[in-house]
Amino acid sequence: MSEHHNRRASDRIRELIAFRVGEQEFCVDIMSVREIRGWTPATPLPHAQKFMRGVINLRGTVLPIVDLSARLGFGLTTPEARHVIIVVRLGEQEAGLLVDAVCDILSVTEDMLQPTPNVASDTVRSFIRGILAVEGRMIGLIGLERILPDQYEADAA
Repeated sequence: MSEHHNRRASDRIRELIAFRVGEQEFCVDIMSVREIRGWTPATPLPHAQKFMRGVINLRGTVLPIVDLSARLGFGLTTPEARHVIIVVRLGEQEAGLLVDAVCDILSVTEDMLQPTPNVASDTVRSFIRGILAVEGRMIGLIGLERILPDQYEADAA
């Protein structure tokens, strides 16, 4: 039994990029990360939701920037030079996630992912796919399909 279990779990190793937002750590699947770049001031968009920092020009592409702290309900980030933008892609959509710092790359198996606790707020629960307990750290796995603004912009209009 355990031999079979170990083989199956190790078949499904996922690489995740871990990063910090405030005092907390989160991660996204490395397969959805296009690049990591320094903070660039974004051009604000009129009537955008607060978590939308605006857009930047990324090699000719207009890239919307999501303030992940605000998106998760922790309050707006005051961006400084040390902040980082993680450029992620989901289907046809690309966006930049404004985070405090990138920590490391994690290799995890599915069985390391714990369900998001019920005590978390609805906002956090809707964004966090699960919690990884790695080396004494608690890292929330973010589901990008909920973070990116497209389906929400339509609701707000």
